[in-house]
Amino acid sequence: MELLLSDWVFGYGSLIWNPEVDYERAEQARVHGFHRAFCISSTRHRGTPQVPGVVLGLDRGGSCIGVAFRLRRATRRQSIEKLYDREMQNHVYLPKLVGTTLHDGRQVRALAFVADRSSKAYLRLTEAEILQRLSGCRGQRGHNRDYALNTWHALQERGVHDARLARLAHQLLSMHRS
Repeated sequence: MELLLSDWVFGYGSLIWNPEVDYERAEQARVHGFHRAFCISSTRHRGTPQVPGVVLGLDRGGSCIGVAFRLRRATRRQSIEKLYDREMQNHVYLPKLVGTTLHDGRQVRALAFVADRSSKAYLRLTEAEILQRLSGCRGQRGHNRDYALNTWHALQERGVHDARLARLAHQLLSMHRS
């Protein structure tokens, strides 16, 4: 697969709190035409083939506030290769260059990993089904619940409110306290 090279990468989920790339700047940004959604089955990182978890995808429609990372020029290719290794293992995402509006209003093209609706891992779950997977699944990178809560906390720290994610996070926290 050919690498899409870009100076910028757009993070909307775990990339926000665990980017694993060499970057020189990270700032709040918005992508139009896509929204953050729990729409990807995870049979490795946050679940197993027997008990699949669910992770975020950038799904079409709406807009999404996340983080744009400006990659260091000297290590840009290695950073993008690392992202492809991380995000493209199961071919559930499509790498795309998306128009991204930075916090100061400037427009850049950023590499984003968009949900592939033709993938067998693409899901359309109810909120109750999402909550069930988030609360009960675990994979190689830990509990599915932690993935959701870490994303929610990282967005909160940046002053970003995602109503659906907040609702799920509050439900997960109340279940955990019970």
